[in-house]
Amino acid sequence: MMNNFYKGKFIVFEGIDGAGRSTQVARLGEFLVHNNFNVVTTKEPTEDSEAGRKIKKTLKEKTEIDPMEFQKLYVQDREEHLKNKIIPALKDGKIVISDRYFFSTFAYGFSHGADLEKLIKLNNNFLYPDMVFLFKISAKEAIKRIEKRGDPKELFEKEQMLKKVNLAYQNLAKRFKNFYIIDAEKSKKEVEEQIKKVVISKLFEKEA
Repeated sequence: MMNNFYKGKFIVFEGIDGAGRSTQVARLGEFLVHNNFNVVTTKEPTEDSEAGRKIKKTLKEKTEIDPMEFQKLYVQDREEHLKNKIIPALKDGKIVISDRYFFSTFAYGFSHGADLEKLIKLNNNFLYPDMVFLFKISAKEAIKRIEKRGDPKELFEKEQMLKKVNLAYQNLAKRFKNFYIIDAEKSKKEVEEQIKKVVISKLFEKEA
């Protein structure tokens, strides 16, 4: 995996469905813009690639698909995402905040039956983030939040599956660098403050 040597910073939010990532992506983006940073917020899977559109369809329709073949779609989508959006923004010195990245492929793919080492190898040539915020929340609480939305549940949005994914994420946080664990069961404001504390220390440390 390639370290980020571009001018900009690459921040990734990870965690199971219902953890509140998208809300915090927006809040961190607003905070950084207010502090005169150029920010790009994005998410995976995208809707910009053919692979991304296939993923969305599979998730919504809960279509049966081989776990490794399914994750290969994420890899294809990610390759285009990096090439067309993330890397150009980083080259321009912008801060890129992504809701999900290859750690989702590792955690969900492995929990769904794919070989973890093969998943890692598939993503081995991609850019490594400067900060990875892992939202820690119980599967039970996550399901409650998902049900409150009122939308139909997607492929992975079942409590037993989310428990497996949680465990996979915990192991990834021990194995890979730049991980910061966020208590996502706290209030939105408290979660926001946990994230800002880390980001401020990393972005402003050279200026201090």
